[in-house]
Amino acid sequence: MFYRVFLQASMLMLIAAISLGYQSAHAASPSSKLIVADQAELVHNLLDASGQIKSLSFEVEFPNFAGGPAILEAIRAGAVDIAYVGDTPPIQARASGTLLPIVATFTREIPQYRLTSRPDLKINNLAELKGKKLSYVEGSGRQVFLIEALNRAGLKLTDVTLVNLRVADLPDALRSGAVDVAVLQEPFVTRLVKQAGASPVLDPEERKLLPSTSYFYARPEVLADPDKVEAVRQFISAFVKAGEWSNENETEWAKFYYTDFQRVSAEDATAILKGQSPLVFQTSVEAIPHHQKLIDTLYKAGSIKEHLDAKGSFVDTFDKTIEQSR
Repeated sequence: MFYRVFLQASMLMLIAAISLGYQSAHAASPSSKLIVADQAELVHNLLDASGQIKSLSFEVEFPNFAGGPAILEAIRAGAVDIAYVGDTPPIQARASGTLLPIVATFTREIPQYRLTSRPDLKINNLAELKGKKLSYVEGSGRQVFLIEALNRAGLKLTDVTLVNLRVADLPDALRSGAVDVAVLQEPFVTRLVKQAGASPVLDPEERKLLPSTSYFYARPEVLADPDKVEAVRQFISAFVKAGEWSNENETEWAKFYYTDFQRVSAEDATAILKGQSPLVFQTSVEAIPHHQKLIDTLYKAGSIKEHLDAKGSFVDTFDKTIEQSR
């Protein structure tokens, strides 16, 4: 009870601070620096490729991380202002008592994650996951994706052997056979299929599990600082425009990011694009229903102890910016 009351009171104070800060932000100069936690250097590359990085009137740093748990540690330490994370980290952070408001949401209809089996193992149906050793990265977006896969197969977490790993260790764990199935994303899926004989799970239902939802969340202190709020506003506007650019210039984006940066062949980059769907940018109101579904899934699986209301995870401070930029 004390925890819930404390969290609710903290949220009310945060909203008040954000409101006051944002009203002042229109007259404030942007912060001299914004530190944005990146993953696979996606955000930095997208802003560079689109040219939107030049629209920012302040310095941005993009420290790169491998997964949500590492980002959470950095943001708790005050080393990061906002962070690009998957769909699960904001929920796990809030469930543990750390409220990190979501300031922007972007999604793809087709999942970015792939259930990928080790060499010499073919999984034709999700039900065949029963009894297998599966990678489990608590606090990462991979967590809820795996739980949803088991739900669709009529299985529970207790029906499989969970192997707790760091995101960075997943490719080697699959290659070596330390796990039977790992939740991976590109370009690692394509690399392991070609180089090691791994295989995506072949059940068509796997491609319909969950949309690829990602968020930017922020330290509350950032949202109480008018200069930082203005910097975040500019950043979100630039990122949304960059994402729209990538939707309209797929070939150029694939060459920039997958071929030139990730060192994926042009043929494989084309294949990766065919497996994706366009980026869609959502306001807080649009994003809340799916976020509630994720919370419900984690709660029913016993991965979080309290059934949270998704509305408490978001602020609408930047909704107008998203609407105007997309």
